[in-house]
Amino acid sequence: MTHRAAFRPARADDAAAITAIYNQGIAERGATFETEPRRAADMAARIADDSYPLLVAVEDGIVLGWASLSSYRPRACYAGIAEFSIYLDGAARGRGIGRGLLEALVDAARGRGCWKLVSRVFPSNAASRALCRACGFREVGVYEKHGRLDGRWLDVVIVERLIPENISPDNPVAAAGDAAY
Repeated sequence: MTHRAAFRPARADDAAAITAIYNQGIAERGATFETEPRRAADMAARIADDSYPLLVAVEDGIVLGWASLSSYRPRACYAGIAEFSIYLDGAARGRGIGRGLLEALVDAARGRGCWKLVSRVFPSNAASRALCRACGFREVGVYEKHGRLDGRWLDVVIVERLIPENISPDNPVAAAGDAAY
């Protein structure tokens, strides 16, 4: 399927749209253990903190989805590994926008020197699992009873994607990880 979406870093004025999309995902109970709706101020703070990229998919001036990287673990040896999240507005799903957005996020991670991206997906979230596979992620296992959502224990599928060109002793991020155990 085709789309006309453009992918760019989020701006402060995207906070309300990003929040609405995230809150839709929270309400649907299919993509996150979070249960409390977010406020635009929460997302504005995240956008303002440029430690990790937060990208948006925009079509005809409307934000249709967002994807971000975050810290995997605080230890220096993991500096080149990032966790990712991706959320699409319900009306934007199934049009290829998620694939374009996730590919743009992988490119942003590559540019930051990351050598691996990871995430966790509910086993029942077939669309997210298919998106990850389409973007080169592999399923590496299952964390059983990883968290509770609405009183039920849920498993999560662990996904990862290597960025092989960044797995090099010449990568300054990788070299920094060698300094600490």
